[in-house]
Amino acid sequence: MGDVDGFCKRWPSPCCDWLLSVAKSIFIAAAPAVLPMRILLAEDDQMIALGLVVALRKEGYAVDHVEDGAMADAALMTQPYDTVILDLSLPRLSGIEVLTRLRHRKNTTAVLILTALDGIEDRVRGLDAGADDYLSKPFALAELFARVRALTRRGSGNPNCIVFGSLTYNHAEHEAQVHGESLKLSARELALLELLVLRAGKLVGKEQLIDKLCSWGEEVSGNAIEVYVHRLRKKLEIGDVRITTVRGLGYCLELAPITLGANNQPS
Repeated sequence: MGDVDGFCKRWPSPCCDWLLSVAKSIFIAAAPAVLPMRILLAEDDQMIALGLVVALRKEGYAVDHVEDGAMADAALMTQPYDTVILDLSLPRLSGIEVLTRLRHRKNTTAVLILTALDGIEDRVRGLDAGADDYLSKPFALAELFARVRALTRRGSGNPNCIVFGSLTYNHAEHEAQVHGESLKLSARELALLELLVLRAGKLVGKEQLIDKLCSWGEEVSGNAIEVYVHRLRKKLEIGDVRITTVRGLGYCLELAPITLGANNQPS
């Protein structure tokens, strides 16, 4: 993919600025944020909420936490989410009411009910109101993670394993391999790779990466994204996959060009 800034050197500054703004509007608008990374947690128990926020962020998700139903309803009207983890016994507005309002707005965001109400009638009521899954407290974190992965896969339509050149990314296991060798990646590096590999060959804007990788209250700058990209780029060097920077626009995961030897054979 070309370098927009290099192209603009041949044009007068006003024309360059106009071309750059048009290019941004075209490329960024053509890459909608459809990547399964952002979770809303609606839970009024502070101990449970804190544990879940920490655990889910370690898994690479961006998590926003609200502690009552009214806040959850407001958040769902202003911010797109890939999955909602919803307690039923919320103050101000019950979880069932939050879910009912969500579905009345024709919002199909995946909803996992997480509650101490584990009776058959409670389960039926939650599922009939539009929940996609139901998990009772107490629960095992491993099971919660598995259910969240299943919901995000269902919502994104992406297969578990994506192969791009020598890179294999397993969405279900959150694992990346190059030539069959597992890469040691931090949670942020893994989340960044997932965002790029799901749109391999296409531009992903820097602002999209920030929006998807960050939660409320987190300050992650464009410079921090550049650091994560640099680290991930170094770890991918053992294979034929490259992260290309399009200055002023974002990043693209591409296959490295094949170099030919003296006999016109790939080297």
